[in-house]
This record gives sequence, structure tokens and C-alpha cells, in this order.
Amino acid sequence: MTSNSIFSMHIPTRILFGCGELKKLATEKMPGKKALIVISGGTSMRKYGYLGNVERYLKENGVDTVVFDKILPNPVKQHVMEAAALCRAEGCDMVVGLGGGSSIDSAKAIAIMACNEGDYWDYIPAGSGKGRAVECALPVIAIPTTAGTGTEADPWAVITNEEVHEKIGFGCPLTYPAISIIDPELMVSIPPQLTAYQGFDAFFHAAEGFIANCATPISDLFALEAIRLLYKYLPVAVKDGRNLKARAKVAWASTLAGMVESTSCCISEHSMEHAMSAYYPQLPHGAGLIAISEAYFETFRNDCMKRYMKMADAMLEAKSNRPSDFIDALVRMQKECGVYGIKLSDWGLKEEDFPKMVQNARATMGNLFTLDPRPLTDDEVLDIYRKSYR
Repeated sequence: MTSNSIFSMHIPTRILFGCGELKKLATEKMPGKKALIVISGGTSMRKYGYLGNVERYLKENGVDTVVFDKILPNPVKQHVMEAAALCRAEGCDMVVGLGGGSSIDSAKAIAIMACNEGDYWDYIPAGSGKGRAVECALPVIAIPTTAGTGTEADPWAVITNEEVHEKIGFGCPLTYPAISIIDPELMVSIPPQLTAYQGFDAFFHAAEGFIANCATPISDLFALEAIRLLYKYLPVAVKDGRNLKARAKVAWASTLAGMVESTSCCISEHSMEHAMSAYYPQLPHGAGLIAISEAYFETFRNDCMKRYMKMADAMLEAKSNRPSDFIDALVRMQKECGVYGIKLSDWGLKEEDFPKMVQNARATMGNLFTLDPRPLTDDEVLDIYRKSYR
């Protein structure tokens, strides 16, 4: 397979990258005068002073703020609707997502529902969603404190509807962040295991986007550099979280992987993981991806051999002679990061749930299956789940 030679590219996000760039909140032209700041229900944003700094810099820039602090690691529709109601009641005209991908994804969904009627699932074009058109959205500022989702450089928001066990990624041109500030100094507090989970999420955005049948020459550039950087620096960041060089390299790789999401796309590995964490929301997204990754990529090993060897070239910085070099390097990277052989049973997953997960993956994120290097059968998807179960 080769990249599609006809493509378009539009990433309308102003990106401010580098240590100390958070201070630019005080001087950059803002897209509004009152911000809803969206953070998780945890303590880290306040504990490490990140929220206080964001509030202070925005105040210096003439922007008032309101805080919504209930977002879960796998964000849910209920909180999107609650925050959107708060946003309208307080007269906010912009939304700031501060934290991990869950907070920024939620900010995008809230930005939609702050100025569109009905329920968020009315606008979801898959599963039980109604697929209504999004007419407008408030501007979003993305400030990631983790490196993994790349949501600062793409329009996608992944939200779970707990009532129907649907976890679906959705976005449109209006949900690209207006401004994204990627400051690696905000990432040094992330513990090793979460650093690994999030870093592998970025890795799989890049790897999936590289073997997707919608890959383009520009997405290939982003993907291979993200893969190279993560293979080299993610183990360093996991072992020494205060290594700012490694944090910066991983953060840039994550942003590049977000650009892959904007110029190519994830494929069915993400559909399969979304089905897993839709039923078991306590399962970290990155952990679920890691758990199924070896069996998943083995399934396509003979379908895009040259692409696998190019990914291995980037990782090993040496010429690869066989597609399995990529899978071997992937396993080695997981071992170096201490996340190889993740036990899905530790998060309560049961093997008898796999058949319904196959159907859920098709029903909620079925479009990603159409972007695979070749069509997967339901039996193959079930086999990947079973081979990954521990």
C-alpha cells in the first residue's frame, strides 16, 4: 500500500509549544472574555498550581473564569451536558480544557452543547446518535498536562454515553482548538505508569494512521517522526519524569500524532478499545490499547509489509528486513516502559463479554474498520480480544 497522492490539509489551530509557554495566556489575543475552565475531578490541577496559574494569566489578560471540575478519566455525556448548562448560565464565551485528553475532549463537546439545543447524543453520527448537524461551537483553548491523545491538534472528542454503553469519537471543523498551549513543564508530575499509557496512545495514533488506507504523504511525515520520538524518549520519560528533554520530545510526538489524526485517521484498534472501556470505564484507554496491540498488529503483518518495515526503520534507526521487526520493537518498547503483558482481568474484564464488544465496536466506531489495511472479520476481531486476554 502507498499513501494517497490526492489529499487536503487544514489544521486551524494556533500552537504554542515549549517550556514556559503557559505564560502566553496572559498576552495572547483570546477568543473571548469569559472562560469556562474544564478540569478533572481529581486533585492534581489544584495541587500542582496549574489551575491557579491559568486563572491568574487569564485574569491578567482581561478574561474572567468559571471552573467545572467533575471530568472523569473516560468522560461521560452527563458531565458534558451539566457543564454546558453552567457555561450558558454564566455567560461564558469560550472553553478552556486543562489537563489530560479527557478534559480537552470534554471542553470540545461542551463548546458544542453551549450553543446547540437538545442532547449531545443528538449530534453523534453513530451508534444510537441522531447525527444532527452542528451549527456553531464556542472557541476552545487546549492546555494539555499529559502527552498522549494529541487532541490539542485535532477536532476529535471521545465521550461515553453510559446509558447505552457507547464510547464514540466525534468532531467537526468547529471543534479544532483555536489555541493550544503545549508546555512540557506541566507534564513532569505525571506518574510513570500513566506516562506510559498516555505515550502509547500517541504511538498508536501514529502507527494506525500510518497503515490506514487513507494515509497521505503529509500524515506519513508526522507519523514516522512521532513513532521515532516515542520509541526513543518515552522509556526515558517513564524512568525519569523530571527529564524535561524527554518530556518535551514525548509532548511534541503526541502533538504530531494529533496532526496524524487530522490528516489520516485511527483504524479499528481504537474501535476495539472503545468497546472495552465503554463496558469497563475504569480501564485506562492507553492500557487497553497496549493490551491488544501485539495481537492486533500481528493480524495485519502480511498486509502492509513495507509500511511495517518503515516504522521499524524509524524506531531502530536501522534498515529493517522483515515486517516482524516492527512488532518485535513494539514489544521491546512496552517492556522498557514496564507495561508489557497487561492483565485485562485486573480491570474486571471478562472473556465472555468479548462477543458483545465485537458488535459494540462495529456499531459505535464502525467507520474506522473501513480504514483498515484490509477488512477484518468478526472472528478475527474476537480472536484479537481472546489472544490479548490475561
